[in-house]
Amino acid sequence: MKIESIPKSGRQGDVVFVKGRYGNVVRTFVPPSNPQTADQQSHRHNLRAVSARWHTLTPDQRGAWRALAATTYFITETGERVRRNCYTLFVALNTRRADLELPQFDVPPALPVFPKSPVVELLVTNIGARITIKLRVLGSPTQLILVGGSRPVRAAIRCVQHFPFLGLVPAPIDGWCDITDLYVARYGVPKAGKAIWIRTCQHIDGWIDVPQVFRFRVPTPTS
Repeated sequence: MKIESIPKSGRQGDVVFVKGRYGNVVRTFVPPSNPQTADQQSHRHNLRAVSARWHTLTPDQRGAWRALAATTYFITETGERVRRNCYTLFVALNTRRADLELPQFDVPPALPVFPKSPVVELLVTNIGARITIKLRVLGSPTQLILVGGSRPVRAAIRCVQHFPFLGLVPAPIDGWCDITDLYVARYGVPKAGKAIWIRTCQHIDGWIDVPQVFRFRVPTPTS
């Protein structure tokens, strides 16, 4: 329910206070699902390993991370610009690298300059009951592009916030990157009438740019 009280956020017992788009909201706390998927387990393993590595750094290496954290905003997977302390910045960047099976950094990498994202469109086709999901890409990407996707939702839904990582955008063919296999491997074949939401962001040395979100309604089959 919507409330007209002093703004609050966070959990108190079985009640959660949330500052929403239309005011302050209070709801019953629901424990988050924890399916213990292979991806979750791998990420948690990487997080623990990277956290432990922090304690092996030299004072000079920690000082370099401290200097960077004092002057730099960090972009989260949801596109939020936040400040990190030196430890959490080290862990965040290197866990992203570890999740992609890339080498990690003992000293912080240079801040990247991201070009405009080459991903400009999401297209879903349904020809002969065969669904294809593609991203239109301008030119040849010069860096990694991460793809996240929500499970298929009702077409009427206009806001999705959870985008599990699906994989890297494959090389384009005639300007289109086919992500059908990435999506189906996680969620199965979506049904006609459902909406697919995809989020992409560029990745350089553990840094990402502000994510882009695309939505497309799965069409009815055509011959």
